[in-house]
This record gives sequence, C-alpha cells and structure tokens, in this order.
Amino acid sequence: MKKTQQSHLRIIPLGGQEEVGLNMTLFEYERKILIVDMGFGFPGEDMPGIDCIIPNISYLKGKEKNILGVVLTHGHYDHIGAIPYIIPRIGPIPMYASRLTKGMILKRQEDFANQPKLNIEELKDGSNVRVGPFQIEFFRLNHNIPDNFGLFIKTPVGNIVHTSDFKFDESPVNDIPTDFGKLKRIGQRGILLLMSESTGAEEEGHSLSEETIFKNLDKIFEKVRGRIIAASFASMINRIQQLIILSEKYKRKVAIEGYSMKTNVEIAQNLKRIKVQKGTFIKTKDIGKFPDSKITVICTGAQGEGRAVFMRIANREHKFIHLKKGDTVIFSSSVVPGNERTVQVLKDEFHRQGAKVFHYRMMDIHASGHAKQEELKKMIRLMKPKFFLPVYGYYSMLVRHAELAEEEGIRRENILVAENGQVIKLTPKRISLEKEKVPSNYVMVDGLGIGDVGEVVLRDRQVLSQDGMFVIVTIVDRQTGKVRSSPDIISRGFVYLRESKELLKETRKQVIAIVNRAAGSGGAVNWSYVKDELRNKIGKFLFSKTKRRPMILPVVIEV
Repeated sequence: MKKTQQSHLRIIPLGGQEEVGLNMTLFEYERKILIVDMGFGFPGEDMPGIDCIIPNISYLKGKEKNILGVVLTHGHYDHIGAIPYIIPRIGPIPMYASRLTKGMILKRQEDFANQPKLNIEELKDGSNVRVGPFQIEFFRLNHNIPDNFGLFIKTPVGNIVHTSDFKFDESPVNDIPTDFGKLKRIGQRGILLLMSESTGAEEEGHSLSEETIFKNLDKIFEKVRGRIIAASFASMINRIQQLIILSEKYKRKVAIEGYSMKTNVEIAQNLKRIKVQKGTFIKTKDIGKFPDSKITVICTGAQGEGRAVFMRIANREHKFIHLKKGDTVIFSSSVVPGNERTVQVLKDEFHRQGAKVFHYRMMDIHASGHAKQEELKKMIRLMKPKFFLPVYGYYSMLVRHAELAEEEGIRRENILVAENGQVIKLTPKRISLEKEKVPSNYVMVDGLGIGDVGEVVLRDRQVLSQDGMFVIVTIVDRQTGKVRSSPDIISRGFVYLRESKELLKETRKQVIAIVNRAAGSGGAVNWSYVKDELRNKIGKFLFSKTKRRPMILPVVIEV
C-alpha cells in the first residue's frame, strides 16, 4: 500500500522570536527535522553571573535520530554560539555553512575540551544541498559580516525563503553589492512563505551603506594627528577591514586588541576575507616605538563590557595603552539596548582623560547590519509570498513587520506572528498555530554548568546583589536547647557592623528570644522550624529598621 505524504510542515522557533539573538528554528516534516541556526543570547541585567543563554532543546530529546542536520546562515554568535553547548547533547549531525562561518565555528571549538568532531560541509553562493525532504539553496545577502546566506528551502508543501539577517547595500566595503536580479528570480519561483528578519522593523527609511561609513571615518583619519583608538564588535569583519584600509592610507600601524577580535581577524586573514599589507600589524606592546600620528588601535568593548579592552583603557588598567591628550577615541558601533548607561560612563571617562570622542550619534560612523522598513518592504515585493512570518526580533518588532507586510498587500489572515515554542502549521492553503507548545524557556550557561542555574538561584543572586546577606550563628546547649552565648553576626553587603551596634544588639536579643521560646515549649526542638522562624522574624525586623531585605542565613550549632 502506498504511503500517503503528510500534508503540512511544522515550523518551531526555539529562540529569536521574543528577543534579538538566541536564533534557532526547527523545520519538521514527517518527523524529519532540519535546524536553521544554533545561536546564543546575552544575559540581561537580571541574570547576574550568567555567561550566556541558549535555546531549550527539550523537544529534541528522543528525536536525535530524526535530526537531518543544521544550516548556519552566518558567523555571528547569536546564530552559531550555542553549537558547543547543544551538539554534545544531541550527538554529531551534518552541518552546512559558508567558508568563513565554518572557520569561526571550528576556531571556537578549540576553547571547548572533549567536544565531538564537527562534520561541516562548506557552501558558497548558489550551493544546493538535499537534506531529507528539504532541498536548500543558498544565496548571498549583505550583512555586517561576509559570507551571509539567505535560504531558499524547497519543501513538499511549498517553497520557503528565510532571509537570515540582511540589509540591502549597493555600495558595501569588502563585500559584493546586493544582487537584486537574483532576488527577483527567486521570487518568481513561487514563494509560499517568506520568513524575514525583523530587527530593524521599527526604524523608518533605509539602512546606511558601508560606503557612507567609510567616507565619514576617512574624514576623522584625515584630520587626526594623535593616536586613534577605535572599538567595534569583534565579529564586524567589514568594519575592521575599513579601519585597516584607512590606517594604511594614512601610513598608520595597526594593533588589534581583544581575544575575540584577534581570533576573528586571524581567521578572516587566513580565508582572505581581510586583506592587510605586510608590516601594517604590530604588537600592542610596541606602539610606543612609533609616533602617535602613526598608530591605530582596533579593539573590543564598545558596549562597556567589564573586562573588555575599552573599559580597561578607561579605567587605566591596560598594560600598554594609557590615554593622553591628543588621542582620538571612536565608538564604531551603536549601543545595544540596556547598555546606554555603561557606554555613557565610558564616554565621560575618555573625555576626562583628554581624548576626543566620536560616536554614531555625532556622525554616521556605524551602520546596522539589519534592514530597515524600506528594505523590508522591498524584500516582500521581491519575494511576493503567499504567507508571511516575521522572525528575529522582540515581539514589538515582529508586530511592526507584520504591519509592513499588510501595507504591502499581504492579506492579514496570511500573516502570522509567533512566539518561541509555538508550533506553526504550514499547508499550501493555510498558515496557523497548533495548540501544542514546546518548552522554550531560557537555558542559562554559567561556567561549566548548563541549565543548572534556574529562577530560584537567579533570585538569590539578585537579593545578594541588591541587599547583601546577614548570617546569624547561634550556639545552643544540647541538653536545655537554650542559647549559651551571644549570637555571632556576619554581614556582607548589608550594613557595616562597626557602625550598626544598636541594630545588632537588638537583633541578638530577638534571636535569643526566638530560640529560647522554642526550647521552652518542651520536648525535642525542631531546629528546621526554628531556622524558618529566625529567617522570617529577623527579616521583618531588619526591614522595619532599614527598609532592606538581605538574605538571612541562620546557623544553629548544638554543643
């Protein structure tokens, strides 16, 4: 008997639909699963101590044999960063990536011991691969890193275009202009569903061309006579290339600072994605051997990260770079939401030390790698899809992108805004949400621990960071259950003991009363109950006196 084919495709976003980053999407047909991207996200301010967050892959447990492979669209960590954490948990699977993306993945693997060997097939613009029921064609789109691919995915229910991150740039630097002819031809092949990135959906107009950025940076280099210290994202290969080209134009030596940036530059050089003249690069320790007018430092830390190079320079903690009057500091990146205050502190400190500071709000020296509204609408016009699914962005960005699609003539019932974990059902006639929802809560990575830090641990860390802790050590007589000596108190991050003698005296009195009351009730003392009483009542007492809620840790020792 002939087997009937499944009439629908399931699309399951595990990340990227409620945040910028954490991108990972499953395409499932007849239980066969294709993964697009495997990225991590950066922790928020409410996640103290967390290194990164990764998608929840609980849905894949028990389905490992059904996973056909993973397609990586480009080399940014929000698309490839979760690979070392996820692959060991699902086993080695075929991977498909561009040459640069493959190089960045393999280099990063060196930082993770005992990882399974990765099987990565190298692809280029126009490559075609068959993965189970999916036929995938890769096409180049501009971003702020080379070798960025959009995907044309031929499935049994229809053709899907997934844009990856993209922008339309007709005059990029260190890249090829957008091929609108090719995009138009893709759109003429009949697109059932367009999945288009939404990061810039709330911003009007068109993104800046890298050529504009290059010209404005050139104006700075032309005028400046002292050292230039420029910071950007370590993965912005094109911007790093621009800074190198300009340094060579004005006869400057270049020092690269920051582990991740050095690594990416080394990979890009080996793959001929960054071109550098012989003798341009110098070691940072040698910058003092050249006149200030002949030095450029390109480094990490434009977001004010605590131990990044920019912050260490600002805090006068860098071994070789000490700011002085005449230096020029360039922030060649926009501020990631949530980092505004930290970046402002950084700028102020550079000004205090006599440096001239340039940033993107003063002049166009940074361009986003993400399409704005006019480009997003043009992509819709080029693809002419029947159905539309906005991807990659905060929920408000997805909603605005959906509105843009409706403005471009896509019927409202053919547009779907989905959240992480929701299961999207796609047929040739309809796009809808199934009742099922798969686990999609954040999995937090802290050191070597993956997922072992949950909400309770985070809450404790937040309490400790906000109000500190208060340890009460009470010694009681094993025979009588009464307190034998005045309780010891240890305060960290709550009050300074020497200046709080009256508060501590009253606290000790209350501790003794609570313990003795429990002992005086007769019978065996339930010390767990006593500790809870101490935690609750001393907590209320301290709040009444200080309006603060430290973490209270009662310790009872029987002697």
